[in-house]
Amino acid sequence: MLKKGDKAPEFKLQDSHGTEIKLTDFAGYNVVLYFYPRDNTSGCTTEAKEFSELADKFKSLHAVIIGISPDSVESHRKFEEKYGLRVLLLSDPDKEVLQKYGAWQLKKLYGKESMGVVRTTYLIGPDGKIAEVFEKVKAAGHAEEVCRLLAEIPR
Repeated sequence: MLKKGDKAPEFKLQDSHGTEIKLTDFAGYNVVLYFYPRDNTSGCTTEAKEFSELADKFKSLHAVIIGISPDSVESHRKFEEKYGLRVLLLSDPDKEVLQKYGAWQLKKLYGKESMGVVRTTYLIGPDGKIAEVFEKVKAAGHAEEVCRLLAEIPR
């Protein structure tokens, strides 16, 4: 797992319109990079909607919000349209970025073990270094928590 102070690993993934997006595209900005299991599930929908509701506040803090899951580009597009999401959703079907950031882990559910996405958020500073790590995130209220912390960081 990456930790505070580490250089955030570079990535290149497609957004909901098939456009290639790289982390370095946001050099000089704060980046809220959140990993979530699946489009259109209750927790993931809550998280995406709450980040979207706070999009203007994040923008005023010179921050961009990026959500990454293994879902397809098409799934992300439909998810965005269905809920009017205002976050950038990136598709990682090969789970390469999920693995780089330690969000693809062994999970246990009802006594069964399987690999899956552990809801994790990284706050990456304008210098490309990790400013904060949120592990095993609870979806409801998380966007507000990240926004509050970002507002407290001296500029």
